[in-house]
Amino acid sequence: MPELPEVETVRRGLQPVMEGQRIARVETRRDGLRFPFQKDFAARLEGKVVSGLGRRAKYLMADMDSGDVLLMHLGMSGSFRVMLPEGESTPGDFHYPRSENRTHDHVVFHMASGAVISFNDPRRFGYMKIVPRTDMEAEPLLRGLGPEPLGNEFDAAMLAHSCAGKKTSLKAALLDQRVVAGLGNIYVCEALFRSHLSPKRQASTLADRRGGPTDHARRLVNSIHTVLNAAIKAGGSSLRDHRQTDGELGYFQHSFLVYDREGEPCKTPRCKGTVKRFTQNGRSTFWCPTCQK
Repeated sequence: MPELPEVETVRRGLQPVMEGQRIARVETRRDGLRFPFQKDFAARLEGKVVSGLGRRAKYLMADMDSGDVLLMHLGMSGSFRVMLPEGESTPGDFHYPRSENRTHDHVVFHMASGAVISFNDPRRFGYMKIVPRTDMEAEPLLRGLGPEPLGNEFDAAMLAHSCAGKKTSLKAALLDQRVVAGLGNIYVCEALFRSHLSPKRQASTLADRRGGPTDHARRLVNSIHTVLNAAIKAGGSSLRDHRQTDGELGYFQHSFLVYDREGEPCKTPRCKGTVKRFTQNGRSTFWCPTCQK
């Protein structure tokens, strides 16, 4: 599933062709994706201007001048492609040509500018929903989400407070969207490795006896910031089905230090350990038992 850096990369790719532009026509080529489309889905979008395009956790949020917000989730295999009047732009060394088979283009936005934005989702685990801006705080899809890991409010003190007293593993706590929103398996593995913390460590060890942040919490927050910012700059990881909006592959996977490197030597300087993999909460965890404590 695309993680936060991939979704942020998609947002930045869509922003120039959606933000400030009017949606002339919306095609829904099936009754729904993971969930059925609302009966008035197309009608509430057609003729409206996208006043802003944001992101919350792994959700894209298109603000309409009507007061509605279009929530979009990529699911397991969803991706957007942008076709401009002068053709489809696919620059970059990691270019992956778009397939000519449009069978899985399930939602198509025809912009008044002439741009055509298609949402392609072979597995149909993605979804779209229109929510009035005034109802966003009560929206079940968003209610209960924790802080954004790249937001100003997310720091060592907040993470320590959320993990204080938790008997679950540190990795499980970081994957809990109520603790921090948008983190997924790949970047949790990478952040834990960079901070030299074991995924098996008890989450409560991020807080001291008074609930304040320990050095572990500070190191971890710094590592989360570093790995997410680097991944966004690289255009995401492009694992499996993910593509950027112009068809170009992301390439952060070339910078993985631990994820998917089972059996390889640890990249920590002077560490003689080997990367191991084990299943944790149904997910593959990659780590170095020698230097992650």
